[in-house]
Amino acid sequence: MSFAARTLIGEGFAGSGPDAAHLNTVLGRKGGPVETAWATALATPRQGHVPFVVVVRPNYPVKPLTLFVNKADLRGDRHAELTWGAAQAGVARGVLAAVEAGAVPAEQTDDLLLIAAVWVDWAAADEEAVYAANAEATRAALAASVEGRPEIAELLALAGEPENPFFRR
Repeated sequence: MSFAARTLIGEGFAGSGPDAAHLNTVLGRKGGPVETAWATALATPRQGHVPFVVVVRPNYPVKPLTLFVNKADLRGDRHAELTWGAAQAGVARGVLAAVEAGAVPAEQTDDLLLIAAVWVDWAAADEEAVYAANAEATRAALAASVEGRPEIAELLALAGEPENPFFRR
């Protein structure tokens, strides 16, 4: 079976406070349902949400080709700058780190597409922290999806104690 014969979905959270990154990844093969979702999202921007191809530099899109989808609507110049700048650069770094580490096989990157749904808090301010958090969250989300983490036993052990940055039981 080839790598990513089925859609791989990952979740990553890194950093703290408003500069933290929370993102989800959807990785799949060209010619499959991820390609349809990827192309549809790219072709249908809406007010405050403008999906775009992640680049490591202009004219150098990362591989696998990655679509950045902002979960938080763009609010103001600084928020847009952090989203399109530091967060995008972090996602680019995280994708390439996952490839460098072998989580995503380099020889198959031309056959894959990735969607990164990224939250950049409206109160985010530190571009270096936003960059670092998005790089780590992207790398971690891809690695977890490839490895099938978390295991169901781990989830069941935590089932009675749900927790996130906005709620603690």
